[in-house]
Amino acid sequence: MTPGGSSGGGAAAVASGMGPLTVGTDGGGSIRIPASFSGLFGLKPSFGRVPAWPLSPMGTVAHVGPMTRTVTDAALMMNVLSLPDSRDWHALPHDARDYRIGLEDGVKGLRIAYSADLGYARVDSEIAAIVKKAVKTFSQLGAFVEARDPGFADCGPLFAAHWFPGAAAIVRGIHPSKRARMDKGLLETARQGEKFTTAQYMEAIQQRGALGLLMNRFHETYDLLITPTLPLAAFAAGKEVANLLKEKRWTDWSPFSYPFNLTQQPAASIPCGLTKKGLPVGLHIVGPRYADALVLRAARAFESAHPIPLVDVSGLQHR
Repeated sequence: MTPGGSSGGGAAAVASGMGPLTVGTDGGGSIRIPASFSGLFGLKPSFGRVPAWPLSPMGTVAHVGPMTRTVTDAALMMNVLSLPDSRDWHALPHDARDYRIGLEDGVKGLRIAYSADLGYARVDSEIAAIVKKAVKTFSQLGAFVEARDPGFADCGPLFAAHWFPGAAAIVRGIHPSKRARMDKGLLETARQGEKFTTAQYMEAIQQRGALGLLMNRFHETYDLLITPTLPLAAFAAGKEVANLLKEKRWTDWSPFSYPFNLTQQPAASIPCGLTKKGLPVGLHIVGPRYADALVLRAARAFESAHPIPLVDVSGLQHR
C-alpha cells in the first residue's frame, strides 16, 4: 500500500522503525497525508514557523515540519526545526519557546468545531465513523465540541491555481530527455499548470485572501477545528488515485488538507483508529495561524487517552 506523499519515504522509514523521526514538506498535505496513511503523528506548522531553504517552487503554500511516532517527539523536533535561518525571507520572527512546555495542559475549556466533511467532501463511511467516535474524546477531556462546518466551498480549483503552476516550474527545470523517467501524474499536473494565465493567478490570490479572512473569523469563535485527515485509507502503491472512475488527481482525495495550506494555518494528523482491514485512520486538528503550540497540546491530550500504537521491526505491535 502507498505510505502517502510526497514525504512518503520518510514516513515509511519511521513507521517501520528505521528511525524515530523525519522532516516532512507539506505543500498540500504531504506531512499529514503520509502521517494518516502510515499511522504516524505529523504537524504542518504555521507558514514560516520553520524556515525553509531552498525556497519551494510551490511558493507560500509550502510548509516544513516533523513526522514522528509520538507528539512529544514532534514538540522536541520543533525546538530545533524552528531555529532561525536568514536565507528564508518568508520566515516568521524566531520564537524561542520550548514546545514541550504546556504540552500536558489538556483541552479543558477549549471550544472545538467538528466538521465531518467540510460541508462538501465525500468520506468513506468507515472512516467517518472512526473519526466521529474519536472526536468524543475531546468532550470527555473537558472541551466544548460542536458540529460546525467552517463555511467555505470546495477550494480545489483555488488550490490548483497556486500548486499546479509550481509543478510546471519544477518540470521546466528538468531536461526534456529525463522527463520520461518522471511520475506521470506530476507531468500531467505540470501541463495543467502551464495553462494558468497571470489574470487567473491574480484572481486566485484575491480568493485566497478571502478564505484566510473567513478562517480568521471562524477562529474568533472556535479555538480548534477537527476533521478527518483523509476521506479514505491507504490504497495500492504506485497509483495517484484510488479510483479512476471517481478521481483524476491526488487533490480529489485530499479535500481536508490543502485548504489549510492556502490559509497557512497549523494542522496536525494523529492516528485515531484502524479500518477493518487494519489500515490507519487520521484525525485532523487545525488551529488558528501561529497557534502551533495549541495544536500540539490538543494532539497530546488525544494521545494521552489513545496512545499511538508502535510497530517494531519484527511487525509485532506494542505500546
